[in-house]
Amino acid sequence: MTERLFPYHLTAERAPRLGLVVLQADETIEGDFRRLVPPEVELLVSRVPSGREVTPDTLTAMADDLAGAASLFPEGSTFDALAYACTSGAAQIGPARVAELLRPVLQARAVTDPVTALIAACRKMGLGRIALLSPYTAPVSAKLRAALSQAGIETPICGSFGVAEEAIVARIASQAILDACAELVASEDVDGLFLSCTNLRVLDLIAPLETRLGMPVLSSNLVLAWHLLTLAGRDPSGFHPARLFG
Repeated sequence: MTERLFPYHLTAERAPRLGLVVLQADETIEGDFRRLVPPEVELLVSRVPSGREVTPDTLTAMADDLAGAASLFPEGSTFDALAYACTSGAAQIGPARVAELLRPVLQARAVTDPVTALIAACRKMGLGRIALLSPYTAPVSAKLRAALSQAGIETPICGSFGVAEEAIVARIASQAILDACAELVASEDVDGLFLSCTNLRVLDLIAPLETRLGMPVLSSNLVLAWHLLTLAGRDPSGFHPARLFG
């Protein structure tokens, strides 16, 4: 048997590359990102161990595993933009600390997270008072509200489903979310609504809610995809009907 050896060459250019460090328990964000990121943009995903329950302690503990999760990307990977994909984790650990943990492991032009992305999105849209809907318990939401307050973004009204177990979050029914949003914004004068948590299935609810409520509606996955694309030098316009992508 004769084996033929063929010559080859390497491509000189590549598409923009985004990286996500996703929670082990997250069932939603990868599906959302397939719809939010254009097909010509390369997306690589790693996972970080996360607790079954979402508490300040389990969120803080993820800091010990972030560098290890980043090291599981292909050796020598470089990214136009990289994100730690956990809203409550970023609020608990702190965006600056998240960047400190990821930057030494990977070459990335920019590092972000849902909290940083939300603040950037609010500034772009001129939002200073937003309603917050979270699936989690009050101590988890409090840290996020504090982080937003430090950035000059008020959350005068906050609603929660009081869930502690991550596996339940991805199964909260759409109607329950829609009803909670309508009740939440009716009780306070706000200029936007934020649906917190990368595991909450809300992507298809954003455009209908914006029409129904007459205000911008943001979610963790929406703002994170928008910010990653923006940091990578890509115009995100048109990849989702949400006002943020308009």
